[in-house]
Amino acid sequence: MYRSKFVSFFFFRTALARFRQAQLEEGKVKERRPFLASECNELPKAEKWRRQIIGEISKKVAQIQNAGLGEFRIRDLNDEINKLLREKGHWEVRIRELGGPDYARIGPKMLDHEGKEVPGNRGYKYFGAAKDLPGVRELFEKEPLPPPRKTRAELMKSIDAEYYGYRDEDDGILEPLEQEHEKKVIAEAVEKWKMEREARLARGDEEEEEEENIYAVNEDESDEEGGKEKDGEEGQQKFIAHVPVPTQQEIEEALVRRKKMELLQKYASETLMAQSEEAKRLLGL
Repeated sequence: MYRSKFVSFFFFRTALARFRQAQLEEGKVKERRPFLASECNELPKAEKWRRQIIGEISKKVAQIQNAGLGEFRIRDLNDEINKLLREKGHWEVRIRELGGPDYARIGPKMLDHEGKEVPGNRGYKYFGAAKDLPGVRELFEKEPLPPPRKTRAELMKSIDAEYYGYRDEDDGILEPLEQEHEKKVIAEAVEKWKMEREARLARGDEEEEEEENIYAVNEDESDEEGGKEKDGEEGQQKFIAHVPVPTQQEIEEALVRRKKMELLQKYASETLMAQSEEAKRLLGL
Protein backbone atom coordinates (compact mmCIF):
# COMPACT_ATOMS: atom_id res chain seq x y z
CA MET A 1 0.00 0.00 0.00
CA TYR A 2 2.73 2.40 0.98
CA ARG A 3 4.69 1.32 -2.08
CA SER A 4 1.85 2.19 -4.49
CA LYS A 5 1.47 5.59 -2.86
CA PHE A 6 5.19 6.24 -3.26
CA VAL A 7 5.14 5.39 -6.98
CA SER A 8 2.13 7.60 -7.54
CA PHE A 9 3.84 10.48 -5.76
CA PHE A 10 7.01 10.00 -7.83
CA PHE A 11 5.18 10.19 -11.15
CA PHE A 12 3.29 13.25 -9.93
CA ARG A 13 6.52 15.07 -9.04
CA THR A 14 8.02 14.18 -12.43
CA ALA A 15 5.02 15.49 -14.35
CA LEU A 16 5.02 18.61 -12.20
CA ALA A 17 8.69 19.21 -12.92
CA ARG A 18 8.12 18.90 -16.68
CA PHE A 19 5.17 21.27 -16.49
CA ARG A 20 7.24 23.79 -14.54
CA GLN A 21 10.08 23.56 -17.08
CA ALA A 22 7.67 24.16 -19.94
CA GLN A 23 6.30 27.23 -18.19
CA LEU A 24 9.81 28.64 -17.77
CA GLU A 25 10.65 28.13 -21.44
CA GLU A 26 7.46 29.78 -22.68
CA GLY A 27 8.86 33.25 -22.22
CA LYS A 28 12.09 32.46 -24.06
CA VAL A 29 12.53 33.18 -27.80
CA LYS A 30 14.72 30.73 -29.68
CA GLU A 31 17.78 32.58 -31.00
CA ARG A 32 18.15 32.43 -34.77
CA ARG A 33 21.33 32.55 -36.80
CA PRO A 34 21.99 36.04 -38.27
CA PHE A 35 21.43 36.33 -41.99
CA LEU A 36 24.77 38.14 -42.42
CA ALA A 37 27.93 37.07 -40.65
CA SER A 38 28.96 40.72 -40.30
CA GLU A 39 26.03 41.28 -37.91
CA CYS A 40 27.66 39.05 -35.27
CA ASN A 41 30.19 40.82 -33.02
CA GLU A 42 30.92 38.04 -30.52
CA LEU A 43 33.52 35.37 -31.23
CA PRO A 44 31.82 32.53 -29.22
CA LYS A 45 28.54 33.04 -31.05
CA ALA A 46 30.28 33.16 -34.43
CA GLU A 47 31.93 29.81 -33.68
CA LYS A 48 28.57 28.45 -32.53
CA TRP A 49 26.88 29.38 -35.82
CA ARG A 50 29.76 27.87 -37.78
CA ARG A 51 29.34 24.57 -35.91
CA GLN A 52 25.61 24.69 -36.56
CA ILE A 53 26.19 25.11 -40.31
CA ILE A 54 28.65 22.21 -40.34
CA GLY A 55 26.01 20.02 -38.68
CA GLU A 56 23.43 20.94 -41.32
CA ILE A 57 25.90 20.23 -44.11
CA SER A 58 26.72 16.81 -42.65
CA LYS A 59 23.04 15.84 -42.52
CA LYS A 60 22.39 16.92 -46.10
CA VAL A 61 25.51 15.19 -47.39
CA ALA A 62 24.30 11.97 -45.77
CA GLN A 63 20.85 12.41 -47.35
CA ILE A 64 22.15 13.08 -50.86
CA GLN A 65 23.93 9.73 -50.97
CA ASN A 66 20.52 8.09 -51.50
CA ALA A 67 20.02 7.86 -55.30
CA GLY A 68 16.36 6.94 -54.82
CA LEU A 69 15.33 10.45 -53.76
CA GLY A 70 14.68 11.49 -57.33
CA GLU A 71 16.44 13.88 -59.66
CA PHE A 72 14.70 17.06 -58.48
CA ARG A 73 15.21 16.37 -54.76
CA ILE A 74 18.88 15.51 -55.34
CA ARG A 75 19.42 18.75 -57.27
CA ASP A 76 17.74 20.77 -54.49
CA LEU A 77 19.89 19.10 -51.82
CA ASN A 78 23.02 19.76 -53.82
CA ASP A 79 22.11 23.45 -54.19
CA GLU A 80 21.44 23.71 -50.44
CA ILE A 81 24.80 22.10 -49.59
CA ASN A 82 26.66 24.54 -51.84
CA LYS A 83 24.76 27.45 -50.27
CA LEU A 84 25.69 26.27 -46.75
CA LEU A 85 29.34 25.85 -47.81
CA ARG A 86 29.44 29.46 -48.98
CA GLU A 87 27.80 30.58 -45.72
CA LYS A 88 30.36 28.59 -43.71
CA GLY A 89 33.11 30.43 -45.57
CA HIS A 90 31.56 33.80 -44.61
CA TRP A 91 31.49 32.82 -40.93
CA GLU A 92 35.10 31.65 -41.05
CA VAL A 93 36.10 35.03 -42.46
CA ARG A 94 34.13 36.75 -39.67
CA ILE A 95 35.76 34.57 -36.99
CA ARG A 96 39.18 35.56 -38.30
CA GLU A 97 38.17 39.24 -38.22
CA LEU A 98 37.09 38.87 -34.57
CA GLY A 99 40.51 37.48 -33.64
CA GLY A 100 39.67 33.77 -33.82
CA PRO A 101 41.52 30.97 -35.63
CA ASP A 102 41.76 30.81 -39.39
CA TYR A 103 39.58 27.75 -40.08
CA ALA A 104 40.01 28.16 -43.83
CA ARG A 105 43.67 27.24 -43.37
CA ILE A 106 43.74 24.90 -40.39
CA GLY A 107 40.18 23.55 -40.41
CA PRO A 108 39.29 20.00 -41.56
CA LYS A 109 38.52 19.59 -45.26
CA MET A 110 36.36 16.45 -45.05
CA LEU A 111 33.21 18.19 -46.27
CA ASP A 112 35.03 19.88 -49.14
CA HIS A 113 36.63 16.63 -50.28
CA GLU A 114 33.21 14.94 -50.51
CA GLY A 115 32.28 17.20 -53.42
CA LYS A 116 33.71 17.31 -56.90
CA GLU A 117 34.11 20.41 -59.01
CA VAL A 118 33.50 20.55 -62.73
CA PRO A 119 36.69 21.50 -64.60
CA GLY A 120 36.52 25.19 -65.47
CA ASN A 121 33.64 25.89 -63.04
CA ARG A 122 35.34 26.67 -59.75
CA GLY A 123 33.19 26.94 -56.62
CA TYR A 124 30.14 24.78 -57.35
CA LYS A 125 30.48 21.14 -56.26
CA TYR A 126 28.48 17.99 -56.78
CA PHE A 127 27.94 15.58 -53.90
CA GLY A 128 26.87 11.95 -53.69
CA ALA A 129 24.20 10.94 -56.19
CA ALA A 130 24.32 14.39 -57.81
CA LYS A 131 27.52 13.35 -59.59
CA ASP A 132 25.56 10.70 -61.53
CA LEU A 133 22.69 12.93 -62.67
CA PRO A 134 21.96 13.27 -66.39
CA GLY A 135 24.09 16.02 -67.89
CA VAL A 136 26.47 16.00 -64.92
CA ARG A 137 28.15 12.68 -65.56
CA GLU A 138 29.30 13.88 -69.00
CA LEU A 139 30.97 16.92 -67.44
CA PHE A 140 33.35 14.72 -65.46
CA GLU A 141 34.28 12.47 -68.37
CA LYS A 142 37.82 13.24 -69.42
CA GLU A 143 38.49 13.85 -73.08
CA PRO A 144 40.89 11.35 -74.65
CA LEU A 145 44.42 12.60 -74.82
CA PRO A 146 45.60 13.58 -78.31
CA PRO A 147 48.12 11.21 -79.87
CA PRO A 148 51.69 12.22 -79.13
CA ARG A 149 53.37 14.19 -81.87
CA LYS A 150 56.15 12.44 -83.70
CA THR A 151 59.60 13.92 -83.48
CA ARG A 152 61.57 14.93 -86.55
CA ALA A 153 63.79 11.89 -86.17
CA GLU A 154 60.78 9.55 -86.14
CA LEU A 155 59.36 11.21 -89.26
CA MET A 156 62.68 10.86 -91.08
CA LYS A 157 62.71 7.09 -90.45
CA SER A 158 59.85 6.56 -92.90
CA ILE A 159 61.38 8.74 -95.65
CA ASP A 160 63.21 6.79 -98.36
CA ALA A 161 63.63 6.82 -102.14
CA GLU A 162 60.01 5.84 -102.60
CA TYR A 163 58.92 8.97 -100.70
CA TYR A 164 60.59 11.14 -103.38
CA GLY A 165 59.07 9.12 -106.24
CA TYR A 166 62.20 7.33 -107.40
CA ARG A 167 60.46 3.95 -107.37
CA ASP A 168 57.25 4.94 -109.11
CA GLU A 169 58.28 3.15 -112.31
CA ASP A 170 59.37 -0.07 -110.62
CA ASP A 171 55.89 -1.58 -110.76
CA GLY A 172 55.78 -1.36 -114.56
CA ILE A 173 52.38 0.33 -114.54
CA LEU A 174 53.13 4.03 -114.52
CA GLU A 175 55.65 4.14 -117.39
CA PRO A 176 53.31 2.66 -120.09
CA LEU A 177 50.58 5.05 -118.99
CA GLU A 178 52.95 8.01 -119.27
CA GLN A 179 54.11 6.92 -122.73
CA GLU A 180 50.54 6.56 -123.92
CA HIS A 181 49.63 9.99 -122.57
CA GLU A 182 52.77 11.51 -124.13
CA LYS A 183 51.86 10.14 -127.58
CA LYS A 184 48.36 11.49 -127.19
CA VAL A 185 49.58 14.97 -126.24
CA ILE A 186 52.07 15.05 -129.14
CA ALA A 187 49.40 13.98 -131.62
CA GLU A 188 47.07 16.70 -130.36
CA ALA A 189 49.83 19.32 -130.64
CA VAL A 190 50.68 18.27 -134.22
CA GLU A 191 47.04 18.29 -135.24
CA LYS A 192 46.60 21.74 -133.74
CA TRP A 193 49.66 23.03 -135.61
CA LYS A 194 48.40 21.61 -138.92
CA MET A 195 45.00 23.20 -138.46
CA GLU A 196 46.53 26.61 -137.69
CA ARG A 197 48.86 26.31 -140.71
CA GLU A 198 46.01 25.44 -143.04
CA ALA A 199 44.01 28.34 -141.68
CA ARG A 200 46.86 30.78 -142.37
CA LEU A 201 47.30 29.46 -145.90
CA ALA A 202 43.59 29.76 -146.54
CA ARG A 203 43.67 33.42 -145.50
CA GLY A 204 46.63 34.04 -147.82
CA ASP A 205 48.62 35.77 -145.10
CA GLU A 206 51.70 33.67 -145.74
CA GLU A 207 53.05 31.52 -148.49
CA GLU A 208 54.00 27.99 -147.79
CA GLU A 209 57.75 27.86 -147.53
CA GLU A 210 60.05 25.01 -146.96
CA GLU A 211 61.15 24.96 -143.38
CA GLU A 212 64.73 26.02 -142.91
CA ASN A 213 67.06 23.72 -141.02
CA ILE A 214 68.66 25.96 -138.46
CA TYR A 215 71.32 23.38 -137.73
CA ALA A 216 72.58 23.09 -141.36
CA VAL A 217 76.00 24.66 -142.07
CA ASN A 218 77.13 25.81 -145.55
CA GLU A 219 80.79 25.62 -146.55
CA ASP A 220 80.83 29.24 -147.84
CA GLU A 221 79.64 30.66 -144.50
CA SER A 222 82.93 29.97 -142.81
CA ASP A 223 84.85 32.17 -145.31
CA GLU A 224 82.32 35.00 -145.17
CA GLU A 225 82.33 35.12 -141.36
CA GLY A 226 86.11 34.89 -141.14
CA GLY A 227 86.06 31.38 -139.72
CA LYS A 228 88.58 28.72 -140.51
CA GLU A 229 88.23 25.01 -140.97
CA LYS A 230 90.25 22.72 -138.84
CA ASP A 231 91.20 19.69 -140.84
CA GLY A 232 92.16 16.67 -138.88
CA GLU A 233 93.49 13.36 -139.96
CA GLU A 234 91.76 11.38 -142.66
CA GLY A 235 88.49 9.88 -141.53
CA GLN A 236 88.07 12.40 -138.70
CA GLN A 237 85.17 14.82 -138.40
CA LYS A 238 85.71 18.40 -139.70
CA PHE A 239 84.84 21.31 -137.39
CA ILE A 240 83.87 24.78 -138.54
CA ALA A 241 84.58 27.84 -136.40
CA HIS A 242 82.11 30.71 -136.68
CA VAL A 243 84.42 33.17 -134.80
CA PRO A 244 88.03 34.24 -135.57
CA VAL A 245 90.42 31.76 -134.00
CA PRO A 246 93.97 33.03 -133.34
CA THR A 247 96.91 31.06 -134.64
CA GLN A 248 99.64 29.60 -132.45
CA GLN A 249 102.04 32.38 -133.42
CA GLU A 250 99.53 35.10 -132.47
CA ILE A 251 99.00 33.43 -129.10
CA GLU A 252 102.77 33.32 -128.41
CA GLU A 253 103.16 37.01 -129.34
CA ALA A 254 100.30 37.97 -127.01
CA LEU A 255 101.90 36.01 -124.15
CA VAL A 256 105.28 37.71 -124.75
CA ARG A 257 103.68 41.17 -124.70
CA ARG A 258 101.84 40.32 -121.50
CA LYS A 259 105.05 39.11 -119.85
CA LYS A 260 106.89 42.32 -120.88
CA MET A 261 104.17 44.44 -119.35
CA GLU A 262 104.29 42.49 -116.09
CA LEU A 263 108.10 42.95 -115.87
CA LEU A 264 107.88 46.65 -116.65
CA GLN A 265 105.20 47.17 -114.00
CA LYS A 266 107.31 45.29 -111.49
CA TYR A 267 110.80 46.83 -112.05
CA ALA A 268 110.38 50.05 -114.06
CA SER A 269 109.59 53.38 -112.39
CA GLU A 270 106.65 55.53 -113.32
CA THR A 271 108.94 58.05 -115.05
CA LEU A 272 110.50 55.37 -117.21
CA MET A 273 107.11 54.02 -118.11
CA ALA A 274 105.95 57.46 -119.14
CA GLN A 275 109.06 57.97 -121.31
CA SER A 276 108.56 54.60 -122.95
CA GLU A 277 104.94 55.39 -123.76
CA GLU A 278 105.97 58.76 -125.19
CA ALA A 279 108.61 57.14 -127.41
CA LYS A 280 106.12 54.62 -128.68
CA ARG A 281 103.71 57.40 -129.50
CA LEU A 282 106.31 59.36 -131.43
CA LEU A 283 107.45 56.32 -133.36
CA GLY A 284 103.87 55.39 -134.10
CA LEU A 285 104.19 51.99 -132.51
